[in-house]
Amino acid sequence: MKHQFFGKNISPSCSYCEKGERAADGETILCERKGVVSPLSSCRRFKYDPLKRVPPSAPVLPKFQASDFSLEPEETKDQTGGFQTL
Repeated sequence: MKHQFFGKNISPSCSYCEKGERAADGETILCERKGVVSPLSSCRRFKYDPLKRVPPSAPVLPKFQASDFSLEPEETKDQTGGFQTL
């Protein structure tokens, strides 16, 4: 069974078409059929090439401290101003 990485509903775009190559300026696509085109354009000869698809960047992870992974109880202030352990 063939697995599609980005789902079956891929909107056509010349930026990840098998017939297009990115131009030297980095902003346009050189198409075998249409010539110089915009990366967002497409035609009926669109053929998806998964190796040209640029995945989204990874999200920035929050910074953790060693105490976040500790099982020892933390001390917090209660409503009367004293300290209690959780």
